[in-house]
Amino acid sequence: MATPSIAPPPPSPSYRTGRLIVATGAVVGVVYGYDTGSISGALVFLSKDFGLNASASGFVNSILVLGNILGALIAGRLSDALGRKPTMVIVAAAYAVFSALSALSPTVVVLDLVRFLLGVTIGVSIVAAPLFIAESTPARLRGAAVAGYQVACVAGITLTYFVNWGLSDGGHWRIMLGLAAIPSALVIIPLLRLPDSPRWYLLKGRVDEAARVMATTDPDVDPVAESAAIQRELEAERGGRGGSLARMVRRPFLRATVFVVGMGFFCQITGINAVTYYSPQIFETLGFHGDGQNFLLPAIVELISLVATVLALFVVDRIGRRVVLLSGIGTMLATLVVLAVVFGTHSLSGAGIWIGFGAIALFTAAFNFGFGALIWVYASEAFPARLRSLGASVMLTADLAANFLVAQFFPSVLEELGATWAFGGFAVLVLIALAFMARMAPETKGRQLEEIRGYWQNGGRWPDDAPPGSLEGGGLSPGGSAAALGTGIATSGEQPRP
Repeated sequence: MATPSIAPPPPSPSYRTGRLIVATGAVVGVVYGYDTGSISGALVFLSKDFGLNASASGFVNSILVLGNILGALIAGRLSDALGRKPTMVIVAAAYAVFSALSALSPTVVVLDLVRFLLGVTIGVSIVAAPLFIAESTPARLRGAAVAGYQVACVAGITLTYFVNWGLSDGGHWRIMLGLAAIPSALVIIPLLRLPDSPRWYLLKGRVDEAARVMATTDPDVDPVAESAAIQRELEAERGGRGGSLARMVRRPFLRATVFVVGMGFFCQITGINAVTYYSPQIFETLGFHGDGQNFLLPAIVELISLVATVLALFVVDRIGRRVVLLSGIGTMLATLVVLAVVFGTHSLSGAGIWIGFGAIALFTAAFNFGFGALIWVYASEAFPARLRSLGASVMLTADLAANFLVAQFFPSVLEELGATWAFGGFAVLVLIALAFMARMAPETKGRQLEEIRGYWQNGGRWPDDAPPGSLEGGGLSPGGSAAALGTGIATSGEQPRP
């Protein structure tokens, strides 16, 4: 394979371009979080204005999730065809338009239509944004950078609850829904100035551009050598139809597909968005009364979750993905058992109320520490370049299908069966999720994206227990050991470790 004919400029020690990519992705994450959480407060007031019952209120939430599913299904092919950056620009513009139209909706039918289109936008963004970040970030920082997207999402949800609390006295649901249009419009400007990800350029055969961009986004490696090595990996993946769903359900990637579908489904079916969408109703069931109080308490819960998510950002590249993920899921299980006991023993007064509040806060924090932070990391890591965007779409489609079930049916379950059965059922699902993730989740800390391919090809084991960055791991070293892959290009040798 020919090496790039034009040498890129020397690496920038400032990581300026990479940091700008992470920052713009974070703004999109804040908007996603805000649009996801804003309905929790707005629903209380728009249900009264439009005369909605529990089922119709659930549909206002679930229609967004139906749009999410469609968006996630098309996101992979869209981001492969247009590029990661153009897709992000389209997402930001659509967020601005549909957030504004949500605020102006004259009837619930119009609101449902606009929220469906907003949901499609969200579905595209939750595939494209983590992908853009992961493909533009050095391997030693990738986990934290992608987990930072979850920090942004939680920050957006937290902001939502404080806005809802501030606007609850007047019932200003239109303002609650429309505010996201402002940052969405503003982030388009820096997005337009960014390059696409180096790996997308390589997918399109634009090797010189990939090396030039990699010089500014990943100063840890020799960009010429790294680009050539990744290009060799892409050539090795060409068997069959590149990027097709058929390849994902055949060996060696069948195991990876089972893993990402299972992770996506369990991430949502275990109940996090029951709290996000219906927290005022849950707190009222728990024994708290008054709209102001029931809007403030979710804000406090999300602040605690934000701290947990930031903690995940700092440890995910140090102690590893599996430890963070499994400890988060285990804590979720414990808190759901506590909630089921509190509701089951009717301890809804005095200390029981605050124990329940603490369990909800810890449940949400544990989710964001484990599932919430790691789903974006694994979605962007699990597959090789030609399947990566499609794999992320499949994972997040499974996630959103489960989200739809929770959004649509949780209000009815809470009303008809009671909180004990609702949270007890979630506890059983979390137990199943814990067993599944303990069996299936790989430890990808410090591995290059191309290296992870070898894990699945070796039946869910690192070949010969190869250490991170080794060629035996199925890829190349963090220093870009392209010569050992047969490209004939010298590399810079050992790279700094965190």
